Amino acid sequence: MGAPEAGRVSREDGLGELDLDPSGSHTLEALHVLSEISSNLADEDDLEELLGRFLGTMIRLAKASAGVVRVLTSDGKHLRLVAARGLPAAVVDKERLVSRDCGQCGIAIRQNEPFFEIDLKGCGERTGSDYFNHACQAMVVVPLQNAGRLLGTYNLFLDQPFELPEEVALLFRSIGEHLGMALENARLKRENLRIALTSERQMMAAEIHDSLAQTLAYMKMRMALLNDAIAEQSLERAGKYAGDVGQALDDAYGHLRELLTQFRSRMDPLGLEHALRGLAQGFEERTGIALHYENHLTDLRLAPEQESQVFHILQEALANVARHSSATRATMTLEAAGDFYNATVEDNGRGGQGFFAIANKVGGFEEHPGLRQHFGLSIMRERAQKIGGRLDVSNLPEGGFRVRLSFPVSGGVSS
Repeated sequence: MGAPEAGRVSREDGLGELDLDPSGSHTLEALHVLSEISSNLADEDDLEELLGRFLGTMIRLAKASAGVVRVLTSDGKHLRLVAARGLPAAVVDKERLVSRDCGQCGIAIRQNEPFFEIDLKGCGERTGSDYFNHACQAMVVVPLQNAGRLLGTYNLFLDQPFELPEEVALLFRSIGEHLGMALENARLKRENLRIALTSERQMMAAEIHDSLAQTLAYMKMRMALLNDAIAEQSLERAGKYAGDVGQALDDAYGHLRELLTQFRSRMDPLGLEHALRGLAQGFEERTGIALHYENHLTDLRLAPEQESQVFHILQEALANVARHSSATRATMTLEAAGDFYNATVEDNGRGGQGFFAIANKVGGFEEHPGLRQHFGLSIMRERAQKIGGRLDVSNLPEGGFRVRLSFPVSGGVSS
């Protein structure tokens, strides 16, 4: 490596230069480096790529000739190589996975601060390479930690055994804290995405169970009765059960199409109000039912999870209007009532009898009032509970049916 200009470390990654002269002017440059790192972290999705990109910065700041960056493995016992620069290929192969307690790295991790070491005999023995006896005369270890939890390290290899300036050591510690925080945020983001995916799959399974699965169960029972009627040569009964199966098959096909439409109609990234306008547009053309949409809220501020749940509840309410109400008109309204928002869907159809008729038919047990929970209503209530809300359904005095979601204006979203 060529000798740097006295008192300065050159920069080639677009972040400027760091002044190491004793006058103290390096402070502004150090702040500039941290600012650039912070701005990159805000927009970075691939944190491992970012760590590799800053490896060159770390090497130059330490006046090193080579370096590696590692992240903690999922078992918490090892450090995995993410990127390397300036090392012989044979050494890189040996450095791909090391114990977190190994030698000088383990010391730096336990002390939670950048560590400088000139005795690299252990590294040489572990890798079986004379690189650590000749080309590398010292090493700097910079831990990447967040809230006392190790997340990775930078290892910087020097060809001369000079001490690391205190100013650079402090800068490295700040960089390590910034990058450690970014690694932890990336881990939490992955966990949240995993939880969201699992929750969405459970909701999809519930929707299929409470619609398509119930219809198929009804068809299975009717097929058994149809087979008995055929065996007994009862044409009247056979015709009746065959008609029931045909009608249920039509229902199942319709439910499947509706489920596919709902799964494709995900929450609009522009927000709930925009999504509801889109839901309302074309409803009459699709269903033959005139829909009037009114939003009386001047400032609707909801968390993304709240918006998603409200959207899917209203989507299902409108689907039930189209499926079961025999209505010619419907309204969808958003308004405030004290400390609550109200989202309401009303129609001029047959009321609860039409809404619940299919559930009773498919279940085949009209004496069980609990069957009225099927075909989306129970799922809508589960969604309402997730945002601390309540779902009320009722027949209208003048005829028709109402579904009203009430949920708090402020407050956290329950998990």
